[in-house]
Amino acid sequence: MGGDLLPADGILIQGNDLKIDESSLTGESDQVKKSMDKDPMLLSGTHVMEGSGRMVVTAVGINSQTGIIFTLLGAGEGDEEKKVKKGKKMP
Repeated sequence: MGGDLLPADGILIQGNDLKIDESSLTGESDQVKKSMDKDPMLLSGTHVMEGSGRMVVTAVGINSQTGIIFTLLGAGEGDEEKKVKKGKKMP
């Protein structure tokens, strides 16, 4: 259904004219046509814009692409906060 958020990473195993908005991860505004042959990877945090499909889930939560990005961003902020607290802000 159009606009649905993918909650997990997975591999497309059945699809019907599936188009995904991956702008939340890639910054690209173009919708990406997914097919089992050419581009079967579906990523959490992206949105179904057209069509339908089924996937086998390969990663959820902190192990998904979105989870990895959030973990890395969070780790960067935590490191910066630790440097400030120690009074030794380093580049």
